[in-house]
Amino acid sequence: MRFSTTIINFLKETKIELKKVNWPTKPELVKYTLLVIGMSLGVAFFLGGLDFGFSKLLSMFI
Repeated sequence: MRFSTTIINFLKETKIELKKVNWPTKPELVKYTLLVIGMSLGVAFFLGGLDFGFSKLLSMFI
């Protein structure tokens, strides 16, 4: 099989598979995006608080 035939075949199959995807609606997309941003900020603050707390604790011993 030639390389160009393989590429064309791959692109055709990819197009067929993308038609089967259940894409989210715009309200779902906004909701999930805000959820991801909120969770990321929550984890960032949590880890930042742990880092701050451990650095203060470590500075007390040194």
